[in-house]
Amino acid sequence: MSVLVVGLSHKSAPVAILERAAVNGDSLGKLLRDVAQAEPVAEAFVVSTCNRVEVYADVDRFHAGVTAICDLLVRHCEVPADELTAYLYVHYEDRAVSHLMAVACGLDSVVVGEGQILGQVRSALKFAEDHATMGRVLRELGRLAMRTGKRARAETGIDRAGVSLLTVAIKLAAANASSASTGSASTGYAGTGSASTGSASTGSAGTGSGDTGAGFEPLAGRDVLIVGAGSMSALAAATATRSGAASIVVANRTRRHAERLAADVSATAAGLADLPAAMGAADVVVSCTGAAGQVITRDMVSAAVTARTLAGRTGPLVVLDLAMPRDVEPAVGGLPGVVLIGMDLLSDHGTAATDDDVIAVRAIIEDELAAYHSAIDAARVAPTVVALRAKAAKVVDGELARLTGRLSTDGVSGHALDEIAQTVRRVVDKLLHAPTVRVKELAGSPGGEEYAAALRVLFDLDPRAVEAVTRAGPEQEGPR
Repeated sequence: MSVLVVGLSHKSAPVAILERAAVNGDSLGKLLRDVAQAEPVAEAFVVSTCNRVEVYADVDRFHAGVTAICDLLVRHCEVPADELTAYLYVHYEDRAVSHLMAVACGLDSVVVGEGQILGQVRSALKFAEDHATMGRVLRELGRLAMRTGKRARAETGIDRAGVSLLTVAIKLAAANASSASTGSASTGYAGTGSASTGSASTGSAGTGSGDTGAGFEPLAGRDVLIVGAGSMSALAAATATRSGAASIVVANRTRRHAERLAADVSATAAGLADLPAAMGAADVVVSCTGAAGQVITRDMVSAAVTARTLAGRTGPLVVLDLAMPRDVEPAVGGLPGVVLIGMDLLSDHGTAATDDDVIAVRAIIEDELAAYHSAIDAARVAPTVVALRAKAAKVVDGELARLTGRLSTDGVSGHALDEIAQTVRRVVDKLLHAPTVRVKELAGSPGGEEYAAALRVLFDLDPRAVEAVTRAGPEQEGPR
């Protein structure tokens, strides 16, 4: 197994590069297909979210694999090579496996411990399965990542401490909306983290600490507009509901999709044609569509601010742009009476997990990685074990056939012959049990393969028989 990952994330690249590099829909399918068909690649899957684009592959050569994947990322992400490669990272073999496990556990997320990434990894694996680019190596790697992610959330406090990206965003929006009434953050582009946003865009609202107890409703009394009707929008609507929003409107290009989501959270549906009016009646706008271009323009927001003023609404219009690429025209952040919060600001409020949570999760990763390697080592000697048992069974069957012929003429009953056969097979199984179990245990030790080689020599196993087992059952002999 030679697992390779090449990618970029919020840790290695600015939002401007991430949004240009984002791949989804048809582009994602084409990237996956081309990577899987690359000469050094045997299998592949792609994890593509608003905060990362990572290609995982089983390759036969490291340098050729890196070159092929980098070239394909440049082609499909439509970012020039000299820009993109500066932000790419590469992990190989153990580091690649550990990286995926950390991603699935939420340790590599903008908000450490957030639970959404586990579902995104699951979707990436299913997408690759549906496109027939997965094989034994990456399938087992995917199972390992999912199992580790589930253990981290079940056995540690990482999931309780690590609030979702949307929860952090909602708290930032509420903090800006509340404190802005005092004049400290009524203008500015919070997405850039500039000083014009004031102190309201920092502090406990961003960390998720202190105000997350029962009954805490950061959006109490606020009217919320959700733009989009996909999975992220559904999560935003649910988060807004839990946060005490006074009303929720869901606007989407396809109105029936907006109506379906609105029905789930007792909200009102609207089409994108209604967006200017809906913004004029909102305190907080959350935009997370999958549109290729910008959905919310400066002129649109300027008109909404005027409408809010005429309606007597106080405080700023807070706009959360959670899309990648961005839904909101950056110039919106320069409008008076508007606070624009983008992905870059959310990155500054990235962790609510404690050091103890992180240490506990890393211990689980190490434990799972050790077990995974043990299973791989055992799988390497499995063909020798299977061939040995097959040879023993053939010898036993031959001897029993000869014995049955002799004893039948002496009048020995069929029941007695069956008892003799079972006894002989049990004796052989017991004699082989210790050496075959021990060789699997020793497979992971230095020179482990030598023990399997010794078995082949001592029992005079035909190399062709071992090779036939290896070819016949790769799926069955892989790690569990």
